[in-house]
Amino acid sequence: MKNIFVIILSTSIIALSLQLIAQKTNKKEIMNTKIATFGSGCFWCSEAIFSRIEGVEKVEPGFSGGETKYPTYNEVVSGTTGHAEVAQITYDADVVSFSTLLEVFWKTHDPTTLNRQGADVGTQYRSVIFFHDKEQETLAREYLKALDAEKIWNNSIVTEIAPFEIFYPADDYHNDYYENNPTNSYCNFVITPKIEKFEKVFGDRLKK
Repeated sequence: MKNIFVIILSTSIIALSLQLIAQKTNKKEIMNTKIATFGSGCFWCSEAIFSRIEGVEKVEPGFSGGETKYPTYNEVVSGTTGHAEVAQITYDADVVSFSTLLEVFWKTHDPTTLNRQGADVGTQYRSVIFFHDKEQETLAREYLKALDAEKIWNNSIVTEIAPFEIFYPADDYHNDYYENNPTNSYCNFVITPKIEKFEKVFGDRLKK
């Protein structure tokens, strides 16, 4: 009788485990995963901001838009490769829309300064949207046109809108840079104020 009870219990545990695995698998299968690629200055700032948005699954710092293959960080920041520092964002489109990501993008950097964000100067810090499909391109161009018409900034928007071609991930130490280096002076004086402003404006979009 004891052996039968053990067998029944073991079978129940296995069945429950399989059910949990199936639930996780189904969740992944139905997730409407898409990718957005934005350049808005230093990718440490971009990653820290977009990773806080509900529906964003992953943010990876890296480089896009240049000619050099497999560029190093030092090559990119020298301004000689043509690449921009970007944040590659993987998100669930059923939770957060591309339009919302565009709103965050434009409201968390200055899109009117050509090849510059604050003290960061060079083409690697340009404002740019690398669209992955026609829908993203259309939304980006319509949004830019509407913002320019509203004259939110004193100067015209210079954000580049270009087709996505290839993404080169940055070295591992750039991942979660703000979270891993909270006492860094750049983090304290540049990124933290940006995050504080972002959280005040987009409080309803933050991860719980």
